[in-house]
Amino acid sequence: MHRPDLRCGDPALTDGHVLDALILGVVEGITEFIPVSSTGHLILARDFLGYPTERFEVLVFVIQLAAILAICLLYAQRLLGVVRGLRREPAAQRFVAAIAIAFVPSVVLGLLLDEFMKRALFTPWVVATALLVGGVLILVIERVAHRPRFHDTAEVPPRIALGIGLCQTVSMIPGVSRAGATIMGAVLLGLDRKAAAEFSFFLAIPTMLGASVLDIYKGWDRLDGALGLEIAVASLAAFVTAIIVVRAFVTFLSRHTFRPFGWYRIAAGTAMLAYLAAQGG
Repeated sequence: MHRPDLRCGDPALTDGHVLDALILGVVEGITEFIPVSSTGHLILARDFLGYPTERFEVLVFVIQLAAILAICLLYAQRLLGVVRGLRREPAAQRFVAAIAIAFVPSVVLGLLLDEFMKRALFTPWVVATALLVGGVLILVIERVAHRPRFHDTAEVPPRIALGIGLCQTVSMIPGVSRAGATIMGAVLLGLDRKAAAEFSFFLAIPTMLGASVLDIYKGWDRLDGALGLEIAVASLAAFVTAIIVVRAFVTFLSRHTFRPFGWYRIAAGTAMLAYLAAQGG
């Protein structure tokens, strides 16, 4: 049974939703950087928990910052090396140029379509369908992708970076997965699995940072002490969980393909569609 969608400032909500916020933070940390759709899983978790939509819209964009902080910590040495070498080292310059080029399509389409996407597509039906279709596409890409030509993020040329950036725009549809779109797009465009995953991690930094800051600004008037506690709990959970999952994910890719994620998405999407159909939508 869904709990009523009460106002953020109601003190009665504080204790009841801290555990929900913790769960949402763990879901964010687990799903943000692997190709299964963090937004899709968060929407499904929100509906299952009965977490108020008004609070969710603020919390979800803040906890993404915690997940990004985990990437910055895990790759701090690499990122600092890029900053130090930006003026003199061609590899650092190519890396920054590639990320910047890949970032541009999401900025343009995000500004144009963000509000429409949130109003029209943030539903369990869309999420479930996108999970299923995305799973099939992962299996197809794993079958048709050619031998990789690029084995490091610093090797990615501008045209390939632009292609990855265009793939990322598809993830505006909830359930598609930003990580899934960028990683599988990168694999299809010639990156090996590890390089594709790491390019996706680095591209997430400006993409998610920009989106989160914009949404926090829009929802600033809804922040209060009660929601602040939930955000703090969820952010810590997302940060710790993301560190664990990203490390495990990179290790996994050294020995395995993305097929398990494809089959997981197909199973999850099918199960959710069956559940929604049984519940009458």
